[in-house]
Amino acid sequence: MDVWTLVFDGASNALGHGIGVVLVSLEGNFTHITARLCFDCTNNIAEYEACALGLQAVLERKVKVLEGFGDSTLVIHQLKEEWETRDNKLVPYKEYIHKMVEHFEQIDYYHIPREDNRLVDALSTLSSMFHISGKDQPLIRTESRDQPIHCCVIEVEQDGKPWYHDIKVYIQKNEYPIGASETDNRTLRRLAMGFFLDGDILYKRNHNKVLLRCLHEISRSNT
Repeated sequence: MDVWTLVFDGASNALGHGIGVVLVSLEGNFTHITARLCFDCTNNIAEYEACALGLQAVLERKVKVLEGFGDSTLVIHQLKEEWETRDNKLVPYKEYIHKMVEHFEQIDYYHIPREDNRLVDALSTLSSMFHISGKDQPLIRTESRDQPIHCCVIEVEQDGKPWYHDIKVYIQKNEYPIGASETDNRTLRRLAMGFFLDGDILYKRNHNKVLLRCLHEISRSNT
């Protein structure tokens, strides 16, 4: 069964009110959505706003089967029809979401601890802290790095060759740079042990034994 995942959270604090949503597609792609609520509301209302925003985004993608996760015990149990919705301010949200649920073939809600919902919690808190003019929302890009940014700097020698040119030539042809000393050659052999050549593409092994494609090779292959 093709199941998408929706994780939502709302934040209400002295700085304002915000909501955050993360959608996870079948392929494992993440979509982050945030919004600032420019009206007075409780934390429970913010939770419902976040859920509704996420459901709208999922319906736009014509998803039929969904698993929803939130850290609000009250909202999750009310969405699952296990608890009554007695707060008059929450009743319209419950009815609105119920209408959207009719467009799904199956939707299941699950409660998760707050500590397992840190990403969406951070998004909702972030959106509550800043005033944004108009309807434009900033793009939030999340990436993972396994080494300091200065290690990714591409150094080009005066002759136009990348920093790893001698390493690549040594691996390809077992040749040393012209005029290099024995000490330089010994250093080159040691450095080459940390690289791997696949065809004409040079990769660097990191500490986790993962092959990292050299940035210069990527940029050249894309031109």
